[in-house]
Order: sequence, then structure tokens, then C-alpha cells
Amino acid sequence: MATSQPAANTSLRSSRRNFRRILHPDMTPMVGLGFLLVTFFLLAADFKKPTVLDLMMPVSRTHCDPPIDRSSSATTLVLGKSDKVLYYNGMLRNGSTPDVQVMDFSSTSLRHLLLKLKQEHPNYIVLIKPSDKAKYRNIVDALDEMNITGQTQYALVDMQQGDYDLLKRNGL
Repeated sequence: MATSQPAANTSLRSSRRNFRRILHPDMTPMVGLGFLLVTFFLLAADFKKPTVLDLMMPVSRTHCDPPIDRSSSATTLVLGKSDKVLYYNGMLRNGSTPDVQVMDFSSTSLRHLLLKLKQEHPNYIVLIKPSDKAKYRNIVDALDEMNITGQTQYALVDMQQGDYDLLKRNGL
């Protein structure tokens, strides 16, 4: 590691006090350790890839495109408080009261529903409406379920007054 060499004694007297050793530390292990640290941090940064969920926003319609009525092939998920999901088939119409079901984010409820809908209606769309009391985690969970079940058509949609009334009626 370090070598010591006796210094040449230039004085005429040779005493033990004047006899000093000069230390020359060997820096080779420190250089090796530095390279190991640099390699470790480069590899650690390379292995940690960010996980990103692709989100495609819809293309804005032009004035020439006719509006498409997809209310019969739509399922609406309203995200409420306490990690609950309120869902109904179709879309809200003025004065209509849909058949509403309440479920949670477990794999036996929401995932089962999405897989069943995908088998029955291959070209349906899922509308996800997060309420003000829903957590951000609920939105991410809903988008994850869309990814897991292989849904190709889903959209994040703003809440309407009728959705707030449904939430209030069901205690969410």
C-alpha cells in the first residue's frame, strides 16, 4: 500500500531523532475504487427506466364531420370517494335515470366487468369520469385496468351535473 524509504541523513551525527521516513502512498487501489463507483452509478442509472403510460388525446373534429352517437355502445365509470366506482351503461340524457351499480377497484369487480363487456361488445367505449372527491390514485388505477384488460377505446371525460346527482344519491 504505502512504501517508506529512509531519508538520507546529511548531518554528521546520526541520532534516532533525525532519522525520518518519507511515505509514498500507493494510489492504485483508490483509482480502482473510483472506477468501480463510476461503473456502478452508470449501470444503476441505465437499469432504472422510467415507466410511462401512453395517453392519446382525441383529434378535434372539423365542422364537416357528422357527430357520432355512441351512447348505446358506451359504459360510463364515475370515480367517487372511498375508492368506489359507480358505473352505468350508456350516457346520461336529460331527465333519464340509468341503472347504476357501485363497485370497487378490486380485480374481481372492475376488471371482471371490463372483461365481460369486451367479450359481449367488442366495439364499445368506456368513459371515465373522475369526481372532485376521487383520488389521483383512482384515476391511475382505472387507466391501469384499461391497459390490463386490453381496452382500445376509452376516454377521460368531465363530470356533468347528472353525474354529481347520481353520486349524491348513492352516497359517494
